[in-house]
Amino acid sequence: MSDLIEVGVIAGAYGVRGEVRVKSFCAVPEDIENYTPLWTADRAREVKLAILRPIKNGFAARIPEVANKEEADALRGTSLFAERDHLPSLPDDEFYYTDLMGMDVYDTGGVLLGTVKNVANNGADDLLELQLAGSSATTFLPFTKAAVPTVDLAARRIVADPPLGILPEKETP
Repeated sequence: MSDLIEVGVIAGAYGVRGEVRVKSFCAVPEDIENYTPLWTADRAREVKLAILRPIKNGFAARIPEVANKEEADALRGTSLFAERDHLPSLPDDEFYYTDLMGMDVYDTGGVLLGTVKNVANNGADDLLELQLAGSSATTFLPFTKAAVPTVDLAARRIVADPPLGILPEKETP
């Protein structure tokens, strides 16, 4: 498991005085400010973020080293990461997306279905994007207790009971 967890992204400049637009991925969006200093993915840059006010789809924020619109625009698309030990511990049935990435997914009979390629949130439920075993195809699996009864972080293994129609039909000879 990674020691950095993605908690947000800089969406670009906000105004002309060096403020940035920040989209938070935190359960409580304002909490992104509590996890500073934040880091870029490669730890090349430390980011001290101060939220100024809520705006549509995020927050206007200040980063002390950013003085103008051009510097703020240069940060557009920069993912922000917090150190895992600065984040709250999660209940047993909750997971950080990054911990699920790359995990093998088996059906309830022990057959390998694929590997978690991505975790998406469409607003209603989380979805696991599976890279199907032995294929270049992917499919989406609802990340619910019914469809995913077991997640074993230590073994890096997920047991799934996919709803009918999720997996492609196997050809019969």
